[in-house]
Amino acid sequence: MITLIAAAAENNALGKDNQMIWHLPDDFKRFKKLTSHHYIIMGRKTLESFPTPLPNRTHIVITRQENYQPKFEGVLVAKNLEEALKMAEKEEQIWIIGGGEIYKLALEQATHIELTRVHGSFEADAFFPEIDPDKWELVSSAFHDTDERHDYAFTYLTYAKRKS
Repeated sequence: MITLIAAAAENNALGKDNQMIWHLPDDFKRFKKLTSHHYIIMGRKTLESFPTPLPNRTHIVITRQENYQPKFEGVLVAKNLEEALKMAEKEEQIWIIGGGEIYKLALEQATHIELTRVHGSFEADAFFPEIDPDKWELVSSAFHDTDERHDYAFTYLTYAKRKS
């Protein structure tokens, strides 16, 4: 399975200036639980936004930069999505974690989407691609209201690619 995992606003905003726009601790916990002990594929800007590598995951970064040297040890470097997927092909579950351009590239190969839909619209410079309801079926959703730790309500949405 190849799963895109993201938190995106109602206008598909993902982030601005290589930063997340919101802080949703329960979503971070869910992301960690789902992606731990798996391969995670991301673009260079996403990797460089991390203060440290994410623990218990194998990182693959996609970059067009020749001779790119990641700032963290053990990160695998791929020239394109196909090469990144080949590096992780023995894995039963592969996670695509962003950013916006990588999500667009991976949408065709993906089998599932785990989307946290943040209820609100935000100014951004990175966006999640539109989910075509003819190609994707919503298989589950769970609403999370605002509370003392979450300034925005959000809904966990799980999609599976429709059989053609």
